[in-house]
Amino acid sequence: MSEQILATGVKKREVWAWAMYDFANSGYTTVVITAVFNAYFVGVVAGNAPWATFAWTLALSASYLLIMLTAPLIGAHADARAAKKRWLAATTVGCVLGTAGLALAGPGGLLVAVAFLVLSNYCFGSGENLIAAFLPELAEGDSLGKVSGWGWSLGYLGGLFSLGACLAYVTWAQGQGQGAAEFVPVTMLITAVLFALASLPTFLLLRERADPRLALPVDRIPGFGAALERLRETWHHAGLFPDMRRFMLCIVFYQAGIQAVIALAAIYAEQAMGFQTADTIKLVFLVNVTAAIGAFAFGHLEDRIGHVRAIRLTLVGWIVMVLLAWQAEGAAMFWLAANIAGFCLGASQSAARALVGALAPPARHAEFFGLWGLAVKFSSVLGPLTYGIVTWITGGDHRLAILVTGAYFVVGLLVLRGVDAERGRRAALANG
Repeated sequence: MSEQILATGVKKREVWAWAMYDFANSGYTTVVITAVFNAYFVGVVAGNAPWATFAWTLALSASYLLIMLTAPLIGAHADARAAKKRWLAATTVGCVLGTAGLALAGPGGLLVAVAFLVLSNYCFGSGENLIAAFLPELAEGDSLGKVSGWGWSLGYLGGLFSLGACLAYVTWAQGQGQGAAEFVPVTMLITAVLFALASLPTFLLLRERADPRLALPVDRIPGFGAALERLRETWHHAGLFPDMRRFMLCIVFYQAGIQAVIALAAIYAEQAMGFQTADTIKLVFLVNVTAAIGAFAFGHLEDRIGHVRAIRLTLVGWIVMVLLAWQAEGAAMFWLAANIAGFCLGASQSAARALVGALAPPARHAEFFGLWGLAVKFSSVLGPLTYGIVTWITGGDHRLAILVTGAYFVVGLLVLRGVDAERGRRAALANG
């Protein structure tokens, strides 16, 4: 890691501590949302009812709607009070406790499962926005992609670590004759503990660098009044940031496809392809390897070819992945599709975070990352809910559902054509 790509005064250990939060929270999304608890929710908690997949997507949608309502306000408040780290600590505690609470959800325990799923996922998503807002403070403008890629790649290693620990336990438990209702709750506790421990470097070493001279005077508009005022001001001056606005629209569409894949990967593997829990965990484990490679490789490539072009390449990859998964009859083609998804996931997530950092005005990093979170969370409602509705209406046709959801990548690719990163960066610097 070269000091030249870091902002003035930033130490290597601080960037590592920042990236360790990606390592920590990736265990949650990998184990709970992607690999283990989603299929457990459908097959065990909801008993494979016709509405089970729709219920899963509806619960996730509720948590994302809550994030949509609060993310911009939390981001603006964090900017005004230089409180990103304090808010991050609160959301981390909430996600850890909510994940541990999922261990209480057994067969028929739908209300318990939904309550703790909404709590944990709300806190996860809110914390994801806050940790991203530190990125422009740590990296030089021309190196946002590299540093973002380090975080995402380390994050996927964190997902691998948590998933590997869970796989080891599941393998042992199945050898003892235990069923999913016995071993899945323990994996929730494993995930919660690893999240808490791995996030400690972030809170010990990462500094809050918000410049008080750029923040609103808190004695003029206290608390969330200041946050709301800044949010209104952002929307009022939205015309000053046309490229940011168009990219937010692009994010809504292509992230709808990505979020559907993340939330429903294990469900598709088990319901459409006949995978068992251990097989699904192994699949997601390998996908995390390719995702880490994608995040790291594209983090360096996008600084050379440009953030917009890098995102365009990944969207083409997503479209290819959807077509392969839709056509897959055997495991081999599905494994290929899944690993293309992993590579594109790491690359597209890293590139998007870097581009938002480049287009955000210097005084409004947390606020604009809050708007980014708003777009992503809206897509997190749109994509999975679309998938869930299709499966409900068609009586469980998961192949049609993934094909319909894949159309969001095509729309995102079309919207991206109007985004000019250089023009957007000039607007951010001129109106910061």
